Amino acid sequence: MARSASKKKKASSRQSPQDAIGLLKAEHRQVEGWFEDFAKARRDTRKLDLAAKICEALTVHTQIEEELFYPAFFAATQDKELHHEAIVEHAGAKKLIQEIKASGPHDDYYEAKVTVLAEMIKHHVKEEEQSGGLFAEAKQSDMDLKALGLQLLVRKQELRAR
Repeated sequence: MARSASKKKKASSRQSPQDAIGLLKAEHRQVEGWFEDFAKARRDTRKLDLAAKICEALTVHTQIEEELFYPAFFAATQDKELHHEAIVEHAGAKKLIQEIKASGPHDDYYEAKVTVLAEMIKHHVKEEEQSGGLFAEAKQSDMDLKALGLQLLVRKQELRAR
């Protein structure tokens, strides 16, 4: 009996909302894994599948950050430098995502585009997650990261349902 209660507790804790930073970091790790899988993939169908997952996840991720996280961050910290840099990095990534979505393995530059996107995202994630970065500054602010995490999750679900 204690065993099934333990399983229920684990299941409910997985479903409880994370704080905003935990949710965004989990998405970073997921996309990093898909980029690694893409680099190892040999079949075009596998590459297409992984690139589609990467592009979809990043499209939703950038949108929830831009709609909810970044405005809350800026309101709480007034840190123009970190805020503006994140927005500009997103713009570059979104442009490359559109190019990847419009092409495929038949394009001589397809793998290079996915590789460059991976490098751009790696740089962006490092800047968000490092000491003194956006996430560290958000933690030091008066942002309600639990409530914001729930908002991010709800918006993410809305976007994925489209």
